[in-house]
Amino acid sequence: MAQHVTMAECMAALPHVLDAPKAGKVETLCFRPDYLQREYPETLEVTVEGGIKDERWLKAPWLTLEDGAPDPRIQVSILPQRVMDLCWLDREGSPHPGDTIVTDMDLSEANLPVGTRLKVGTAVLEVSDKFNNGCIKWRDRYGAESLHWLNKKEHRPMRLRGVLCKIVQDGELRLGAPIEVLRAE
Repeated sequence: MAQHVTMAECMAALPHVLDAPKAGKVETLCFRPDYLQREYPETLEVTVEGGIKDERWLKAPWLTLEDGAPDPRIQVSILPQRVMDLCWLDREGSPHPGDTIVTDMDLSEANLPVGTRLKVGTAVLEVSDKFNNGCIKWRDRYGAESLHWLNKKEHRPMRLRGVLCKIVQDGELRLGAPIEVLRAE
């Protein structure tokens, strides 16, 4: 049986999670060509129109517009490194969460309000208004208690599950690149 973090462990780790720096860099890039497939490239090409080149967002998005097209607000997801390290205990038996970028950075509403632009490599992303609440896959892979912790009403402004972004300038995301906060336009 998979080992999962408990609510008590999550609550005890909260001060450490919230102590993340206000700026960060790309610690991990994850590319998802299809379900349960993960690759960890040095760079990812991104475009406003197509999202992450050849990534499954264009083929099978979990959120669509009224016309059935992929919702651009979910093109790129960014996960806090400290949350991933806390919750992803079974690295052999459970897949990487699949977030495009993992960073040791404060992703809270206070630090990155909706509309904040982030320069990552040569691309520019914009923090979306779509809240990332995790999903049934998070519960199954990392435990119901951690999912509940992420989504506690008082934790929502902290964005513990990370942020969703749309691409506003084509470019290349790079491993190790600083995440430069440009603020809202």
